[in-house]
Amino acid sequence: MSDVILEVRDLVKHFPVGGGFFGGKPALVKAVDGVSFSIRRGETLGLVGESGCGKTTAGRCILQLETPTSGQIIFEGQDLTGLTHQELRKVRRRMQVIFQDPYSSLNPRMTVGQIIAEPLAVHGIVPERWTRKARVTQLLSHAGLLPAMADRYPHELSGGQRQRVGVARALAMEPSLIICDEPVSALDVSIQAQIINLLEELQAEFGLTYLFVAHDLSVVRHISDRVAVMYLGKIAEITDRKSLYENPQHPYTKALLSAVPIPDPAVEAGRERVVLGGEVPSPLNPPPGCVFHPRCPIAVDECRRLVPELREVRPDHRAACLRI
Repeated sequence: MSDVILEVRDLVKHFPVGGGFFGGKPALVKAVDGVSFSIRRGETLGLVGESGCGKTTAGRCILQLETPTSGQIIFEGQDLTGLTHQELRKVRRRMQVIFQDPYSSLNPRMTVGQIIAEPLAVHGIVPERWTRKARVTQLLSHAGLLPAMADRYPHELSGGQRQRVGVARALAMEPSLIICDEPVSALDVSIQAQIINLLEELQAEFGLTYLFVAHDLSVVRHISDRVAVMYLGKIAEITDRKSLYENPQHPYTKALLSAVPIPDPAVEAGRERVVLGGEVPSPLNPPPGCVFHPRCPIAVDECRRLVPELREVRPDHRAACLRI
């Protein structure tokens, strides 16, 4: 396990809602409910699922932007949940984030050069101003942008260019782990491909490790080494990319993959569709037993009572289902 850079153990994040002035007991939104996984140095783990399944919250908990309710987050041998603010600040240099929305993640009152130079100054990575300017130019080049972009404001850039600025800002800290929170979902398809290729090139050049949060299974298939599928705050299945796409085990994963369009019309017309009934239950009141059982086509009575463990069903292939 020496090559494991991040290990998440039984991560739980519940948000209290309600209560108010009259002292009523607040309800709990169970956004993340017992998630465990690990990422090896230099690999990309794709974290996929429907909107609201808890994947972004899991990423924010890893970054300590949200305080976990319980569980452990071990990054490079340190449990982040037990660190003080000052200790955490030192660790944050080694883990960065690329946000989903390139329109709101950049300060509109700062130029691109100032946005990228700010973390270099705050953390004392490049103290001298003239040296910082040269470093900003270098980072812009790594992100596929011209040096002249340093004098522009975010509103003067396209969506893809803004996201490249976000990539350059993350690179400025020389991190070992970058959490990519749906970094291409707000972009056009052609620009998505450019950003994905850029991330792969940077990973090869700098030895980066990615946690790639997304809902687009086609994008995840292109960039990920392993894939974890989330449903209603829990991991449903986790394995390597090839096994997941060619031989999915969990019924939810099969349903997700059957919804991905195939370019070949003949194959598309002939393949089996898995259509799920009902709606995703509310995380305020998740169903008992297996959280997927109200929509599962193969559910039995015990699925309503027993919570399935995430267990190994094949070598390096784990799934949380009683019927497998």
